[in-house]
Amino acid sequence: MTSMDSESATTILCTSKQTRFDIQSPNYRELDVEGLQITIAAAKPADGKATKSRGKAKTDGLEILSNAKLRLKEGQRYALVGPLLKAIAEKLIPGIPEETRIAILQQTKLTDDENRAQDQDASQTVLQSVVDKATSKSNVEREVKALSTGVEATDPHAPVRALRKVKHERLQQKLFRLDKDARLRSGARGMAVRKTLVAFEKVVAESDGLIEQPGDEISSETLQAETQEAVDMLADLQLQIEPTRLLEVEARAKSILTGLGFTDARMDQPIASLSGGWHMRASLAACLLAETDILILDEPTNFLDMLGIIWLQRYIEAMADRPDPPTLVLVTHDRDFHNLCTDLLILKDNDISYFHGTLPVYESSQAEKREYLLKMQAAQDKQRAHMEKSIAANKSAGKENNDQNKLRQAKSRQKKLDDRMGLQVSARGGRFKLNRDHVGFQLSSRAEIDIPPEARGVTMRLPEPQELRFPGSLISLEKAGYRYKRGAPLTIQDITLAIGMGDRIGIVGLNGAGKSTLIKLLVEEAKPTVGSVTTHPRLKMGYYSQHAVEHLQSLGRADPTLTALSLLTKEIDGALDEGSTRALLGELGLGGRIASDVPLTKLSGGQLVRCELARLFWRRPHVLVLDEVTTHLDYETVTALREAIHEWEGAVVLVSHDRWFMRGAIEGTMDDEGEGMEDSDDDDEKELARRRAVYRLKGGKMTLLENGVDEFERIVEKRVSKLLAD
Repeated sequence: MTSMDSESATTILCTSKQTRFDIQSPNYRELDVEGLQITIAAAKPADGKATKSRGKAKTDGLEILSNAKLRLKEGQRYALVGPLLKAIAEKLIPGIPEETRIAILQQTKLTDDENRAQDQDASQTVLQSVVDKATSKSNVEREVKALSTGVEATDPHAPVRALRKVKHERLQQKLFRLDKDARLRSGARGMAVRKTLVAFEKVVAESDGLIEQPGDEISSETLQAETQEAVDMLADLQLQIEPTRLLEVEARAKSILTGLGFTDARMDQPIASLSGGWHMRASLAACLLAETDILILDEPTNFLDMLGIIWLQRYIEAMADRPDPPTLVLVTHDRDFHNLCTDLLILKDNDISYFHGTLPVYESSQAEKREYLLKMQAAQDKQRAHMEKSIAANKSAGKENNDQNKLRQAKSRQKKLDDRMGLQVSARGGRFKLNRDHVGFQLSSRAEIDIPPEARGVTMRLPEPQELRFPGSLISLEKAGYRYKRGAPLTIQDITLAIGMGDRIGIVGLNGAGKSTLIKLLVEEAKPTVGSVTTHPRLKMGYYSQHAVEHLQSLGRADPTLTALSLLTKEIDGALDEGSTRALLGELGLGGRIASDVPLTKLSGGQLVRCELARLFWRRPHVLVLDEVTTHLDYETVTALREAIHEWEGAVVLVSHDRWFMRGAIEGTMDDEGEGMEDSDDDDEKELARRRAVYRLKGGKMTLLENGVDEFERIVEKRVSKLLAD
């Protein structure tokens, strides 16, 4: 039961327990798969040959899951921690019914779907493309056109040929699914499916022959019956694209696109004219519009502003009120958005575990469990030491005096030490009973107390800034304004801002508010049209652009041999030795061969973000200007960067739609999940000297938000409420 991802350089191998009985659940919004194993292996050579084996094949590769259980309940919202999406979305896992409707948002463009490439009109508008993607409108219209041409033709055999051609195309699609199903199964069920496949191949071959059947060989009875069948099929298909129904779908599509930030003018633009970020929004709209059983969203908040994020959060929550809400599986680095989920689906140690609640509650419960187990282990270590001392004393006294009672007592205590020490609670939280909770003839003792490792797996450290030698503001803006061309209104105006060492400045605002323009003035990519911008003479600045990943990808395409290590070595130009350069990349998660051997074009978005951060950090900047730095990062790395910024002595200017990240990095709120730290007196003095401020840009003007991110969130919530009410 293996399946290959033929479009990539890897193969996804999936197996699961399969019953020999044909049991199908009518509820396609639920999954219950046992014995799940997933391995990611290198792709096989494209020689068209398949390797057959009667026994179980051992496959080399990265084992993601081993003997796990995948369980999804209808209508629940699962936050997924770990890689599992592709295997579910493409139904590679045996046990997922072929009839299950699955919609998935991945980090690809709406026009990247190869199944729709031949149907895609290059001039199709955003709205048309979203509706088409969600309803398969093009496919239905193609069948309607073929049948209409046949039914309306003067040739009496035309309706039959049109019908047979449409049915043949459907049979070919079913043949593809059967072929995939046969490759997924083994044993008795696999043999049965392969027999079905062989039989169905004959059906497809016969269907192909019927298309070419001469008219004089078609009997009058067959002609009449199939002509009527063509008319009936045409009527059913026309109902699916009936104007009233399509108008309803289009109205829903417009509402969703509006919530995601599309104006009417942008909806009417050709889909091919959109930038990558707007393409992602269109793909998200198509997923939300589709009638689906399981909805999978991979980082849906990427490229959304705060209005879009909060609208999406409320829209997903409102799905629960539908008569048939889809089951949601979500992957996101945005911790605030993460909290809309009802359950966690955690991939760890090659297994899947489940937790009912939010990520902060899970992390808190795990910390409490670890602390409890540490105390239990300490108490048992103390008790064990006492019992071992008592056993030794009894043995010594028994042998010395030939005291059998002492020896029996020592033996009894040793048995208790061997069999009764260990975990005191069962998996359900009650008192552990050996004959109930650890059943098995080969088991005679309790399990050892297993202390889970610290939950945090990613650490990050920012280099301390270089000495300035003399004081002064790092960057100062005085009544600054900017317009892009003569005669145009000012994009931003009357901006006054001074940034000193240690300051934390957050900038929030909706798309089009002028944030990017302000950043250009701060990093001196543009000069103000009015007012002034001055910088400290010894200032070293680190600027992370929201387009940094695309820039690195273009560098990689220009030089396919370029790696993270070779790029950084070239830019450092001897300022650091190779060991220090590798250490810097390693601290950011690009260690070993990933840094030196993997080309930039093969690195993931998150790895490219780390590479760009390394390009900033080695210079030991005094100020970091970070524009949407959390896009592409996983939540562990986002957490590590948040904590690193919190501790850093330099100044930070942050533009981000990630509320949780902004609260920690800028406002200094680090104890919302039990993360608070006991600061020393020196740390307290630094904190008192540090200025923390969150500014809102609206219409090119900047105002201070007294209550920071929470105040901006309340403002946006009001707008979202109006959008959802319309």
